Amino acid sequence: MAQIRIPAIYMRGGSSKGVFFHAADLPADREAWDPIFLKTIGSPDPYGRQLNGMGGGVSSVSKAVVIGPPSRPDADLDYTFAQVAVGAPNVDYSSNCGNLSSAVGPFAIDTGLMAKSLASPGTDSRAVMIHNTNSGKLIRSTVPLEDGLARVEGDFEIPGVGGSGARIQLDFLDPGGTTTGALLPTGNPVDRVTVEGAGEFEMSMVDSSTPCVFLDAARFGLDGSESVADLEARADLMDLIEKVRCVAAVHMGLAASPDRAAGAAPKLGLVARPRAYHTLAGNLVEPQAADLAARIWSMGQVHRVLPLTGAMCLAVACRVPGTICHAMAGDVDVDQDIRLANPSGVLPLDARVEREGNRIVARQVTAYRTARTLMEGNVLIPASG
Repeated sequence: MAQIRIPAIYMRGGSSKGVFFHAADLPADREAWDPIFLKTIGSPDPYGRQLNGMGGGVSSVSKAVVIGPPSRPDADLDYTFAQVAVGAPNVDYSSNCGNLSSAVGPFAIDTGLMAKSLASPGTDSRAVMIHNTNSGKLIRSTVPLEDGLARVEGDFEIPGVGGSGARIQLDFLDPGGTTTGALLPTGNPVDRVTVEGAGEFEMSMVDSSTPCVFLDAARFGLDGSESVADLEARADLMDLIEKVRCVAAVHMGLAASPDRAAGAAPKLGLVARPRAYHTLAGNLVEPQAADLAARIWSMGQVHRVLPLTGAMCLAVACRVPGTICHAMAGDVDVDQDIRLANPSGVLPLDARVEREGNRIVARQVTAYRTARTLMEGNVLIPASG
């Protein structure tokens, strides 16, 4: 039987890659999307390599994106993110991908989806207002232009990506309460939670850009400088992390029971005071180069950089007094970025948090990424099976 052809574009956004579709090229029935995405990416794959699809065996490259007309008047377009599990037939829409958000503006501009491909007055860039349907939040993407298209070449580098590119500014607006409706879903900066068979854990549960739970790495016998390989080689640790994450999902109101927790939310991060370590590229990072060390788990794997939404949530948490993250990072000047040490280097983020009476409000998180179209044409998927 012949394969089905669907127009698509393969893009890198930040430290992630994914297959991008126009909504008009997909079935109107959203339930029909999952089989298409699974076949496109090559999941489920018991071998963990996704050789029969466009994925690469890790969560950061096992993704799909759908771009369509805006469903709200203050946006230029709708953007829906799909996280495809590697080893299971699951497609998760519970959270956004911050990294692939950086490719949405270039995709819209280069494919003619925008009403006007004109630079903002007095600049050589175009501001694109993106409505992320996963979170219901707005993202302002400022995309550099060249001859009316998204500029690719530049001197901006980001951890985890070889080479450099044109800098794209992403302003995630009003990111608090993305899924749960509250920046602190439990109302507390720290909670003591009992995990059956594992004891009591202090957790900071925060929902900004995506729901996350943060814990002191020392609680797991770690110091925050461990490599991805070292962490993933410990099956006992990986199992415990997942167990803690699923229990946190219940306390955050994201799941009725631990076994019903979504794979992508909450993400779990272990934090520690910075110490010297070597990146995946072999570069030495000294303690003074960062404000906080972090390792974040996403879809059952340790992220090779930091998932950008998880990193943004962490940056906000560092601004919220009383959280584990704030205690570790200390009072970083509000005019300075929060510098997060991760397996691929140091990621700086600008988080704006204000107090309104008795409430802490996250106003904005700004990140800088690069993006590039890698291939355009059609994806071919089996018509059945």
